[in-house]
Amino acid sequence: MSVSTSPSVWPSRSVLLAITVAALGYFVDIYDLILFSIVRIESLRSIGVPEDQILSRGVLLLNMQMGGMLVGGLIWGVLGDKRGRLSVLFGSIIMYSLANIANGFVQTVPQYAVLRFLAGVGLAGELGAGITLVAEIMPASTRGYGTMIVATVGILGAIVASLVGDAFDWRIAYFVGGAMGLALLVLRIGVAESGMFEGIKQTQVVRGSFLTLVSSPATRWRYVRVVLVGLPIWYVVGILITFSPEFGRAMDMPALPQAGRAVMFCYIGLAIGDFASGALSQLIRSRNKVVGLFLLLTAASIATYFAVAHLSLPVFYFVCLLLGVAAGYWAVFVTIASEQFGTNIRATATTTAPNFVRGAVVALTTLFEALRPGLGIRASAMVVGAMALGIAFASLRGLEETYGKDLNFVEFH
Repeated sequence: MSVSTSPSVWPSRSVLLAITVAALGYFVDIYDLILFSIVRIESLRSIGVPEDQILSRGVLLLNMQMGGMLVGGLIWGVLGDKRGRLSVLFGSIIMYSLANIANGFVQTVPQYAVLRFLAGVGLAGELGAGITLVAEIMPASTRGYGTMIVATVGILGAIVASLVGDAFDWRIAYFVGGAMGLALLVLRIGVAESGMFEGIKQTQVVRGSFLTLVSSPATRWRYVRVVLVGLPIWYVVGILITFSPEFGRAMDMPALPQAGRAVMFCYIGLAIGDFASGALSQLIRSRNKVVGLFLLLTAASIATYFAVAHLSLPVFYFVCLLLGVAAGYWAVFVTIASEQFGTNIRATATTTAPNFVRGAVVALTTLFEALRPGLGIRASAMVVGAMALGIAFASLRGLEETYGKDLNFVEFH
C-alpha cells in the first residue's frame, strides 16, 4: 500500500503514523548517538583507561562512531532509493539497537571502538529515511511542519540520554537505548511506503546511485553545499559540548562542568531551536533565510561561550542552552537536503548529507587535536569554529531556495 501525496491526506492517520514513527525512531537514534558523549569519562575509567588518555581515547571512539555513520550513510541511502524508505527504517533500528546492547558488555577500548563503529553504521539510516518518507507524503505547503516535528521530538532523545546516563550505570544506559529501539519495531509494522517511491519503482530510471548524485556538476555542487551548511551544528556538539569538562579546566573553572549536564542543556536548546527554525521557515516561506539567521546566532553564541561561560557553572550551562538554540537549524537543514534532489536519489542525498556532517566531526576533531599542542585547547577550538562558520556561510549563498518545491521529479545522469 502506498500513501498519496495530495493535500487531502493531511492529517490522515497514515501520515500521522509515519510522522510518529520517524520522530520516535530519531528519538532513539539521538539517544544512542549522544549517550557516548555523556558516559565517555565514566565508561573509559571503568574499563581501565588512564586519566591522561581519557581525552585522546574519547576522540578515537567518537571518530569511530562518526566514521561508521559515514559508511552507514552511503549504505542506507542507496538502499532507501533501491529497496524503499521502510526497509531502511526497519534495518537501521535493528542494527543500532543490537550494537547498543552489545556496548553494555565492552571490557576494552578496541571492543568499544568496533561497537561504536557498528552502532554508527546503524544510526546512519534513521533520520534520512524518516525525513524522506515524511517529505514525500506531505503537501508542499505543510512539509516543513512534518520535518520540524520529527527533528524536535528526536532531539529530546538526548535529554533522556542525559537523565538516564546520570541516574544509572553507563552499561545500563546502553541497555535502555537498545531496548527502546527494539520496542519501536512493533510500531513500524503499520507504516505505508511513499507513493512517490512506489511510482518510480515502475519506471526504468536509475535509483539509489551515489554516482548519479556526485558525477553531474549540477547535483554534485548542490550536494556539497548542503553538507557544508551543517558543519557548525556538529562543531558545537562534537567539540564544545562533548569536551566541556576539558574546556572548563582550560578556563580555570573551580567546579568543572559535567558532560552529561552540558549535553542536556545543549539539547534542550536544540529542541527549542529546531521547533523555532522549522516553524519560522514555514511562516516566512524561506529555508535559506532562516539558516542564515541561525548561523549568525551560532557565531554569537560561540563567542559568548569563550567570553563568559567560565564565570560559573550556571552561566556555563546557560551558554550551552544558547548554543543549542542557535545551532538548532537541523530540522531546516535536513528538509533542505530532501527538497534539493529528485525522488530517485532523494533518500541517498537525505541520508548521506546529515551523516557526512556528523562524520565531518572526524575532520574537525582531528584538526582540533593537531592545533591543540601549539595553540592550546581554547584557541584551537576558536580557529576550527571560525573555519566551520565561514564555510557554512559561503555554501549557503549558492543554494537554491526550496520552500514549497514540488518533489515529484527525478534526476538523470
